[in-house]
Amino acid sequence: MLSNQKLQNSLDEIKDISRMESALYTSKGKLVAHTEAFPITDTLERVVVDITNSMAESQIYQDYHLYKIMVEGEMEYILVCMVTEENFNVCAQMAVCQIRNLVMSFAEQFDRNNFIQNILLGNMLIVDIYGKAKRHHIMEGPVFVIDTGNKNNDVAMELVKNLSDIRSGDFVTSVDQHSVVLVKDVSHIDDADMEEMLHAIACKLTDNLHMEAMIRVRVGYGNVVNQLPEIAESYQEAKMALEVGRVFYAEYDTISYGKLGIGRLIYQLPMSLCNMFIKEVFGEKIPDILDDEEAMSTINKFFENNLNISETARQLYVHRNTLVYRLERIEKAIGLDIRTFDDAMTFRIAVMVIAHMKDQSRTE
Repeated sequence: MLSNQKLQNSLDEIKDISRMESALYTSKGKLVAHTEAFPITDTLERVVVDITNSMAESQIYQDYHLYKIMVEGEMEYILVCMVTEENFNVCAQMAVCQIRNLVMSFAEQFDRNNFIQNILLGNMLIVDIYGKAKRHHIMEGPVFVIDTGNKNNDVAMELVKNLSDIRSGDFVTSVDQHSVVLVKDVSHIDDADMEEMLHAIACKLTDNLHMEAMIRVRVGYGNVVNQLPEIAESYQEAKMALEVGRVFYAEYDTISYGKLGIGRLIYQLPMSLCNMFIKEVFGEKIPDILDDEEAMSTINKFFENNLNISETARQLYVHRNTLVYRLERIEKAIGLDIRTFDDAMTFRIAVMVIAHMKDQSRTE
């Protein structure tokens, strides 16, 4: 719904230009906005109600002129102007035009918002999509989902809309209380640079929201699409990227559906297979060392350096023999020698499977 504050701002701007006092009522006779010096009386309110029920488009009452504001044949508001100058009628007609255009613009934006939301949620027939897309100037493109957590979605959405690289073909909306959706027009980006540019856009979204509004967000984005109905698929991909990233790649603020790797496979495994795999690797009891932050930090650093003991020891600021001792202690605890490729891969997958199982148990 169009906010009363926007209507109030319009009346104030009209007064600054024309020095004309005015008030705005709904079609039911309820006052929604007025300039500071405009006198509000019960008698005037009754006159407003009378004109809403009459066939006349305008009416004069003492020093007031009342005008109906019609939008697509329906009466939306009544504008009441005080007569102070001979040329007030021109000013009043201009005010009616401005408010009508404001209401129509909002109605068009609201309709456009509903249209893109229905596409994202898969609620439209393909035959209906293309005709409306042309009217609303909707372009094909990948979908970015910005997870704001429990923060204010309205603030985040306004900041995204005002980013410098938001183009006319882009669309920003919200489909729930925890996320903002950006459908990005990428028709101007070369295919060779596409993945790099999408990552840059995601990083810019996280950086700007953090700097401008102190909101920590995570951004997931789907694949580039060439058909409007596929926007719904890109939206689901972006949501999955956020979910998979939350479980397996929590250290990253941005995550692409096309870069989920093995996490995508594990995320879709049924619990029965997960339990079977973990028992096969660790037996009946999961090793306690998986909850040891120091041990897991050592393991992760070892993996980051492609199982290179010397480089890992250098980055951990420990002697090479000290690291070897730690790895031997870890081998005894988990029954796997992660210095070998096969055992390292098995352990890495097992850790991800356990993370998936814990996440599922929390959501059930």
